[in-house]
Amino acid sequence: MRNQELIKALSEAGFFSKEEGDKILREAETTKKSAEEVIYARNLVREEDVAKLKSGFLKIPYKKPDPNSVTEEVFKLIPFETARMYQMVPLSKNKDMLVVGMVNPDNPSAQEALRFLAKQKRTNLGVFIITPSDVNLILRKFSQFSEEIQQALKSLDLKSGEGLSPLQRITKLDEGAAAGTTDAPIIRIVSSLLKEAVNLEASDIHIEPGRSKTRVRFRLDGALQEFMALPPELSQAVISRVKVMASLKLDETRIPQDGRFRTVIFEKEIDFRVSTFPTPNGEKAALRVLDPSVGLRNLDEIGIVGQNAELLKSGIQKPFGMVLLTGPTGSGKTTTLYALMRILNKESVNIISLEDPVEYTIDGVNQSQVKPEIGYDFSSGLRQILRQDPDILMVGEIRDKETAELSVHAALTGHILLSTLHTNNAVGVISRLLDMNVPAFLLPSALNLMAAQRLLSRICQKCKKTKDVPPAIAQVIKKEMAKLPSGSVSKYPEPYKVFQAPGCAVCKGKGIAGRIAIFEVFQMTPQLADIITTPGFNENRIAEEARRQGMLTLRQDGILKALDGSVNIEEVLRETEEL
Repeated sequence: MRNQELIKALSEAGFFSKEEGDKILREAETTKKSAEEVIYARNLVREEDVAKLKSGFLKIPYKKPDPNSVTEEVFKLIPFETARMYQMVPLSKNKDMLVVGMVNPDNPSAQEALRFLAKQKRTNLGVFIITPSDVNLILRKFSQFSEEIQQALKSLDLKSGEGLSPLQRITKLDEGAAAGTTDAPIIRIVSSLLKEAVNLEASDIHIEPGRSKTRVRFRLDGALQEFMALPPELSQAVISRVKVMASLKLDETRIPQDGRFRTVIFEKEIDFRVSTFPTPNGEKAALRVLDPSVGLRNLDEIGIVGQNAELLKSGIQKPFGMVLLTGPTGSGKTTTLYALMRILNKESVNIISLEDPVEYTIDGVNQSQVKPEIGYDFSSGLRQILRQDPDILMVGEIRDKETAELSVHAALTGHILLSTLHTNNAVGVISRLLDMNVPAFLLPSALNLMAAQRLLSRICQKCKKTKDVPPAIAQVIKKEMAKLPSGSVSKYPEPYKVFQAPGCAVCKGKGIAGRIAIFEVFQMTPQLADIITTPGFNENRIAEEARRQGMLTLRQDGILKALDGSVNIEEVLRETEEL
């Protein structure tokens, strides 16, 4: 189905309004995604409902396949890369009929590929519509990764102790020189690791040499999980291959090194940021997986909705001023900055960023990575980019007094400036800037918005179920809801219901799928300006102004998201306990 046909059918079926449908189409056009991908990314409609609607429209039956019923012999009838590219998997095969599950059976390229395979196998075809999640489940079941690793290990023919560091190796008196190894198997191992990390949407890969094994861990949904263990003999060969790809010095193993490389995986350009670190067992490597389709998100995908989204959008549309994000390391501040830059990124403006490091590259944005070791830091870089005729500046972090002073003056001289600070909440931004010796009388003109954020685990939308709220937690919810406008409270009548996810095949039994942020956004107003410029003010008066503005606190935003079924209420209360 074409985007317009799908949106029209879903709106007519009552899944969302025509206005929401138009918004989805605009987003699909902007992001170069299909409308179906946008719908799934924003959790607007269940995959089964979309599949059933497509089934009626295309007159092709819908089926919920059982991955366990698909045998390896049947799966191999369609090449793995073909199945992934066209989102189609074989489900069963009898004497003269191959049954295939497809996400988009009306895709002409997929149809042509399927006809070619049927002709090649001399079989008839039967087609069902299935969901993207079902395709991915079957693809994961028959992932080529394990097979490639085993084949590569066999071809290496390693001898005991070969490739180990001195601390790992048990030295024998009669031990001779280590035999050389070929590069091809190592190349295949590293290639398979990178592919599987992208396939699982891992954010980081850790290759960690130990005395008895080389542990490979992936960071999935914010938590590290051991993915596999390689023989310890392989650790330095694998690390060396990674260093070659990142153009690092192979003969330097005593000090940390940083690099990056780009490659194409599953028809997407993926960046890998590489950091090596010396340990007694040999070098450790950490690779940050920078997949633009995962890391570059819109505001609503991050979790900025409603009042907070309106404030942020209005704040960056002003002709000048600072928009500052705050939160601990790993709270998603950089992701939010990228989302804001993508909104501002137009042909008519010059956007320049100073980052440490550059995470994702954005076409149309002039991005620069600071290098403090050669004297190119945020403050010196900020002086230079002001000579580049910028309209919008992004400074990765305001860390010192000099950078703070330069940022304020940049904002006062006609520039939008985006940056981050380390404070506990949005109210603390003003005190932090004053601690950096920024004159109080400059802040009302220089500051537009202050926002704080935290990252929480997103409940799996596939298997989530409602649950009753324990009395103690219900009291906390009621207390916070009483501070909100009546319009917000009326949507969530008592007794409150929250959600939990027991785990399913889609979330691999974890009950969570990805992460979402909670926010509080505080704006500069004439009343706040009066407070700041009054001698002897304290943070309590700023907090009172935040309440007067109706600022949604981190805890309140988290509670609303918990009542909507996006996050666990227990995690919300734990992460916002001291705020």
